[in-house]
Amino acid sequence: MNITGRTSLIIPVHNEAESLPTVLRRIPDCIDEIIVVDNGSSDGSGDIARNLGARVVREERLGYGQACLAGLAILRENPPQQVAFADGDGSDNHRQLQLLIETLEREQADLVLAQRVPKNREALSIQQRFGNGLATFLISLLWGGSYQDLGPMRVIRWQALEQLGMRDRSFGWTIEMQIRALQHNLRFCEVPLLYLPRLAGRSKISRTLKGVLNAGGKILWIIAREAWADRAQILRRVRRRALLRIKALTGALNT
Repeated sequence: MNITGRTSLIIPVHNEAESLPTVLRRIPDCIDEIIVVDNGSSDGSGDIARNLGARVVREERLGYGQACLAGLAILRENPPQQVAFADGDGSDNHRQLQLLIETLEREQADLVLAQRVPKNREALSIQQRFGNGLATFLISLLWGGSYQDLGPMRVIRWQALEQLGMRDRSFGWTIEMQIRALQHNLRFCEVPLLYLPRLAGRSKISRTLKGVLNAGGKILWIIAREAWADRAQILRRVRRRALLRIKALTGALNT
């Protein structure tokens, strides 16, 4: 399938020097531009990425969302048709970015998400599984979306992304995007993809108690913040569902 327009990939990294060479070799040819956002690394991650042909942006302010925003700021100089996001630790199945982009084209979607299918227990921790399940349940309850995962690898059309007004600067970036996609009635789909154990080192979030608590708290905060901002629509949706259930129950009792 021919992919329409330019696709840029943003990879936020913080001390991923060991994994970056393998990650960058995995990027398929359908990606026209790779932007590695060096988020305060002290191990030479930025130099490695630059030597391997990536465009490197240095962002000293720590935070996953902060790094993504820094990458987007660079892209606004010459916006692509679609932008992809993926992690730099090697756990994302980067070779399948082409499948996500092809799905975006074929399904005429605005947003395509990689739904993580763990290769083994080490690939996705129990904490991550529980957090994903709780967060996607709450999203479904409040906004009616049918997400299965909050994985980082995704492709979104540039114009759709600009509508969302993304602002989270830390762990809430992915869930903020998915909630706001529902609020703006974006067309989305998920593609199940193999998820791999990270190539080197230990996760800075999912494998530490502090990281899990910080990430979990931020995700719940984002849900609460967006629900409060969208409370009128949510209340109308809840009332509509309640009325439909009452009608269904009344009809069943009358038969």
